[in-house]
Amino acid sequence: MITGAPKRGGFMQEMIYIRQIIDFQPSCEQEERDQALILDLCLSSGDVLTRKNRAYHLTSSGLILNEARDRMLMVHHNIYRTWTWTGGHADGDCDLVAIALKEAEEETGAKHFSLLSNRMASLDIIPVYGHIKKGQYVSAHLHLNAAYLLEVSDKDPLSVRPDENSAVSWTPLAEVAAQSKEPELIRIFQKMLAREDIILPV
Repeated sequence: MITGAPKRGGFMQEMIYIRQIIDFQPSCEQEERDQALILDLCLSSGDVLTRKNRAYHLTSSGLILNEARDRMLMVHHNIYRTWTWTGGHADGDCDLVAIALKEAEEETGAKHFSLLSNRMASLDIIPVYGHIKKGQYVSAHLHLNAAYLLEVSDKDPLSVRPDENSAVSWTPLAEVAAQSKEPELIRIFQKMLAREDIILPV
C-alpha cells in the first residue's frame, strides 16, 4: 500500500491516481519513459501526494481553451513572472482530474469548466528550480505532472488569485509561444493540442 495516500474513501479511492497514470496513452517516447518512471516512483515511494516528499511529488495542470478553440486562458505567475497555464500540487487529493479542475477555477475565477477529453492529455516530469515562496527557500525538485485539456467560455468572468498570480487573460494561440517564454512548456502545449488536431504556432 502507498502509505502517503489519504485514508478517505478506501483503498480503491486511494489508488485512483495510479489508475489514471496507467490509463494514459503516450504519444511519444518521452511520455512512455516518463510514464514508466512516474509509476515506479508512485509505487515505491511512501508519499507522492504531498509536499512532504521534497524530492518529487504529483501535480496536475490544465491547458484551457475557449469554445472556439482559438484562444488559451493564461495566468501571470507570481514566482516565475511569466504567462503560463494553471495547475498545482495534489496536496493529498487522489484524483488528478479533480486537481486540474480545482486549480483552473481557483487561479482564473472562471466557473464553468469542462474536459475536452476524459483522458489525460500529457504526462511529464518537470524540473522545478530552487526559488523563494512565502519568504522561504524551496529546494529544486521534480513535479510528476499530469495535464488535461479544459474548455470554458471566454465570457466567464475572470479574477486573479493574488497569492498565485497577478493577471488572468485570454491569449490568441498564435501569441502563446511569445507570451509564455518557456520553451519546455510550449513543447508540452503543442503535444497536448495535437491530440485535438489543433496547431500551436511557434
